[in-house]
Amino acid sequence: MNSDALDTNQKALQINMDAKIYGTFAEIGAGQEVARWFFHVGGAAGTVAKSISAYDMGVSDAIYGPSDRYVSRKRLQSMVDYEFKLLLERLNASRGDRCLFFVFADTVATHSFTRHEEGHGWLGIRFQDKYHSEPSEIIIHVRMLDHENVREQEALGIIGVNLIFAAFHYAKQPEVLIKSLMDGLTRERIELDMIKFSGPAFAMLDNRLMSLQLVQQGLTDAAMFTADGEVVQPTDVLYKKPVLVERGSFRPVTNTTLDMLERAQEQFLLEPGVSGEQPAVLMEMTLRNLFSDGGVDHKDFLQRVDVLAALGKTVLVSNYARYYKLVAYLSRYTQKSIGLALGVPSLREIFDEKFYTDLEGGLLESFGRLFKSTVKLYVYPWRDPVTGKVTTAENMKVAPHLQNLYAYLLENKCVESIQKHNVEYLPIFSRDVLARIQTYDPSWETMVPASVVEIIKRDKLFGFRELK
Repeated sequence: MNSDALDTNQKALQINMDAKIYGTFAEIGAGQEVARWFFHVGGAAGTVAKSISAYDMGVSDAIYGPSDRYVSRKRLQSMVDYEFKLLLERLNASRGDRCLFFVFADTVATHSFTRHEEGHGWLGIRFQDKYHSEPSEIIIHVRMLDHENVREQEALGIIGVNLIFAAFHYAKQPEVLIKSLMDGLTRERIELDMIKFSGPAFAMLDNRLMSLQLVQQGLTDAAMFTADGEVVQPTDVLYKKPVLVERGSFRPVTNTTLDMLERAQEQFLLEPGVSGEQPAVLMEMTLRNLFSDGGVDHKDFLQRVDVLAALGKTVLVSNYARYYKLVAYLSRYTQKSIGLALGVPSLREIFDEKFYTDLEGGLLESFGRLFKSTVKLYVYPWRDPVTGKVTTAENMKVAPHLQNLYAYLLENKCVESIQKHNVEYLPIFSRDVLARIQTYDPSWETMVPASVVEIIKRDKLFGFRELK
């Protein structure tokens, strides 16, 4: 929350006092909570062309067309499309020279007498930033974390006002825009886990960077986008699917990176809980993977995800330093099997008790959380670059007082080695590959997939330069 920001009343009143801003409010679920603010503060006649709430499903379908789910991105988009077209048809001729038209819409599910699940909703605004211009758009998805219906309604009203105000005042400052969405709110009440910008006002904006901003600024702990750069709400990718995740820095992707994933996936597909289903496969980068001395380098981040995109991978950006928190996140969306592909060094970290001093149950509690679902760790062997000794999941040493615990995990197949790995890839480390790229050592080309070599050279990624 920004303590110096205007409060919700002030934002709504400032919009009402701006004669240029004029539009429609269309809300389904949780009442007319956003429109109510503009009526409450006074002067709404200068802002509200129409306010509509199509609660009945039959009425909603008659206006916006049928939908499988009423609280969905598809339904929100149909609301915005319909209402903006209608607004222009009715008012563009008479008011288009002096009004920046907008449509705000939301479709939300909150607690009720019959619904006790966690609340969530889709909110969006389509707006003009110049008279008669093509519209731009911001769409967000929120988890509503209050336990009382009236509190959820209040939070919805606040974030809706924030979104409208931000669209008209911070469109040229996207990082400020994102931060302002939580004015008057806290993470205990609202989590904003997806945002998408489009249209001429955001022509130079990369939505992948905006997903990163959600995590960096603490509006959510994880954000996701597909290989084509489309930001997605996690349910769209993970719902009721087995999930396989590989965590890494991917700077750059190496032959080892892909071998780890592909061999882990072969074993994952044989698990009884997967049963031949096609899993959701994610490449995860944590903020810790991204931080350098100067913070998060956005150019470097985009270079990494461009390479992953060329490989057709869906990317998860998270603030989950610990694997059990990642598993808890995935378990919100699926009860199917979860596989984690990792190397021996990461497995050693999982067994390092210094990382769990904040947990009352220490390492044992973390393991209870990590393996409470159908979770398996697929461990890629590691070769010591000095001694040449190969460590696998089976021969890895842990502290003496943890040996019985580790033996239990191995015996119960919670942890297993990745089989059929390519031994030629064991000496490859991404930091070494990166150093060779930056010192013009062409041997790096044998250490990464051919398609990755091509994109690194073409786009001069990671400091690559042709020798003259």
